[in-house]
Amino acid sequence: MSKPLALIIDDEPDILELLDMTLARMNLQCRRAGTLQQALQLLDSEEFDLCLTDMRLPDGDGLQIVRHIQQQHPRLPVAMITAYGSLDTAISALKAGAFDFLTKPVDLQRLRELVNQALRLGQTDNDSQHAEQDDQLLGISPPMQHLRRQIDKLARSQAPIYISGESGSGKELVARRIHQLGPRRSQPFVPVNCGAIPAELMESEFFGHRRGSFSGAVADKPGLFQAAEGGTLFLDEVADLPLHMQVKLLRAIQEKAVRPVGSQQEQPVDVRLLCATHKDLAEQVANGHFRQDLFYRLNVIELRVPPLRERREDLPLLCDSILSRLAERSDMTPPRLTPAAVEKLANYRFPGNVRELENILERAFTLCEGSLVDGQDLQLEQLSPSTGDSDNLTHIDSLEDYLNDIERRAITQALEETRWNRTAAAKRLGLSFRSLRYRLKKLGLDD
Repeated sequence: MSKPLALIIDDEPDILELLDMTLARMNLQCRRAGTLQQALQLLDSEEFDLCLTDMRLPDGDGLQIVRHIQQQHPRLPVAMITAYGSLDTAISALKAGAFDFLTKPVDLQRLRELVNQALRLGQTDNDSQHAEQDDQLLGISPPMQHLRRQIDKLARSQAPIYISGESGSGKELVARRIHQLGPRRSQPFVPVNCGAIPAELMESEFFGHRRGSFSGAVADKPGLFQAAEGGTLFLDEVADLPLHMQVKLLRAIQEKAVRPVGSQQEQPVDVRLLCATHKDLAEQVANGHFRQDLFYRLNVIELRVPPLRERREDLPLLCDSILSRLAERSDMTPPRLTPAAVEKLANYRFPGNVRELENILERAFTLCEGSLVDGQDLQLEQLSPSTGDSDNLTHIDSLEDYLNDIERRAITQALEETRWNRTAAAKRLGLSFRSLRYRLKKLGLDD
């Protein structure tokens, strides 16, 4: 079996020598390039398994290498080597398609981890058929096809990803899919709901603690970062983190290390960070509820999950899957939807998205007689808040979310009535075009 072949690009001979020696000890062959032109010639003449490039080159920069590889060799992982503290450069490289980045002076342990992750991408590519069988993201609509293409591309990167989308739209499934298709798939995927952890326990839950560090700490306990070592840590509802915890999370990301409560020393950690929230994170930053520097680190790449109303073509597939799963759990034959039930579902807005669809069908599955689910079994009328019942607040969990949903429904209805003519829709709603454009972006409707 031939050794993996790496291309290393740097105009400093000492750096090239260090990289070559380190990779040779890992049983890799290397080709060296000191300029952009030399690198492009080698890329056109040989097949590489990995590329490491410096940012500054005598006749260009590393971003040109990254963009060339993205266009001509999209399956080749490329990592950028940047000067210490050049975070903007590193983020630019990740956005351009770099797999990961290193800072000078090069940490050899970090280099070895990066190389191993990159080489595992080839094995991940070979396991794509197995990963396809595990896919729980259902849908064949254009928005879902677009989402799948983005996931396939981003799974090959180590860049932090901010997954945006409404409640119930499937953000955790997207995060799991990114993990499944990436080089960390054999390591843990650890999801955590940031809004479900009491503020006083957050530091211990995230970073672990030492025995005796506080009352009740009867033994050493690893945190979520340690549990996700080598794999992926998914922070759901990251906007709910209190400010004091945001500071500590930012340090953990920057230093790639955590300090357990009661410990004097930091522990290095190797995790890929994915985060999600149904809130507008940029708006949270503007309101002072979320740190701008942390937002900058988490939001390297944003991945939007479409709401169910934007992919109604997927309803039959989703309904069949959900009903089959419910029937299997009860050891029964899956019921079928009557035409009346299909029509009701097709006309419903689904403010709670796929999660709401699951709840609707589970209730209908329980109520239906025989092998058919009829329109009345869905009980959709009970789910639409009555505008005349202003005293009934049982259906409101969050006033902000409730008002956003009313605004979203009104705007979408106006757009549908005007065949998505935004100027006409703005006039229909009594808004200026600029105001409508702002609201579309705020509500995630600006496609």
